[in-house]
Amino acid sequence: MSGRALDWSLAIAGGVLLTLMTQANAVLAGHTDALYASWAAHGLGAVVASILVLAIARRAPAAAPGEREDRAPLWYYLGGIPGALVVVLSAIAVNSELALAGTIALMLTGQILFGTVSDHLGLLHTPRRRVTPMDLAVAGCVLAGSLLIVLGGA
Repeated sequence: MSGRALDWSLAIAGGVLLTLMTQANAVLAGHTDALYASWAAHGLGAVVASILVLAIARRAPAAAPGEREDRAPLWYYLGGIPGALVVVLSAIAVNSELALAGTIALMLTGQILFGTVSDHLGLLHTPRRRVTPMDLAVAGCVLAGSLLIVLGGA
């Protein structure tokens, strides 16, 4: 599979997985509450991540004695806090008038805006780049579609 086809396949798979996770979280929040659903989602995610790390660590070659391991700054680990808040808010939004379509539309808008700002500021060690008119057009189209979904009651 070529690089471009793999990118598209991973993007579609990620979108499907996000939808399924949001739906499952909303169902759990409907039977309990949004905070418990967030804890359950993050607990299950931690278990799956631990299994993946252990599986990958077995396959990874051992580092040479003189090689320096770069570690992520400690503040990177604070990314889970806004993630947990997003899960709580999505569980509340899915069980409101917005439903799943509106929730996913708002999440996409947030991801595109965060990605654009991250690229511009060089956050998380990404190369800095200027915001182009195409970036603004993409963000505007997604925002307009999100507004249509949310305000149109889809």
